[in-house]
Amino acid sequence: MTHVEDELTSQPECWARAASEAPRFVEVLPAPGERVAIVGCGTSYFMAQAAAALREGAGQGETDAFAASEFPHGRRYDRVVALTRSGTTTEVLDLLGRLKGATPTTAITADPDTPVKAAADALAVLDFADERSVVQTRFATTALTLLRAHLGLHPDTAVTDARTALAEPLPEGIVECGQFTFLGRGWTVGLANEAGLKMREATLAWAEAYPAMEYRHGPISVSTAGTATWMLGDAPDGLAEQVRGTGALWIAEALDPLAELVRVHRLAVAVAASRGLDPDTPRHLTRSVILEP
Repeated sequence: MTHVEDELTSQPECWARAASEAPRFVEVLPAPGERVAIVGCGTSYFMAQAAAALREGAGQGETDAFAASEFPHGRRYDRVVALTRSGTTTEVLDLLGRLKGATPTTAITADPDTPVKAAADALAVLDFADERSVVQTRFATTALTLLRAHLGLHPDTAVTDARTALAEPLPEGIVECGQFTFLGRGWTVGLANEAGLKMREATLAWAEAYPAMEYRHGPISVSTAGTATWMLGDAPDGLAEQVRGTGALWIAEALDPLAELVRVHRLAVAVAASRGLDPDTPRHLTRSVILEP
């Protein structure tokens, strides 16, 4: 079993623990009414997109998401939340350092014994969700679960759905597909972006992601026999029939969207295996991007 397989199968337990421990972090996570930015890099950036949409959609305050390197320093926020598994990513540390003393910051991390401890004003530590693999699975989904629980938006069914996602067979024929498109709406656009990234990282696959309503505005032209279109969350009316009409494989299940992302993690491992790739060591990637000064 690869590290990725071991880590992705532990997600239900990690989610349950994060949800139960969310009250511990209430003082360092955004309060209702605060204007907030959530930042990260790579997978953490896409989790930030999902969390920001959830928070603002719940009426808890204006919430933006940015890649750490693209933070707009001309804007004012009541708090900035940084997602950083390693606590060592250069862009995140640089941003936290620049905000020090001007804007309260919280880092959600798996490793507090890293430079992020000094860079951020406060930490929410999820060390039980840390990972050995380069490719993120359980830390990312556990961090988002913590934020969902903090917002009161973690459904009781999420953990059960994650176990279902781990137990049920993958859709027939999907491992053999040559191209993958992931779609989302609202907060699940971030999940779709992460699903596409996971397939590119682990399998070197041609994978794309879009807001579902934007799919008709051009991207659907790539759909044909031998491709797959995977909807995370509720699909727009008529889209399933339209995609099936192209000959593409259409996938949309009733599981919690975060649990659907677990199924994508399984797909990434399966496709990597079918292509003779090791998902623990994707080419050109390291566990954390640390740049020279």
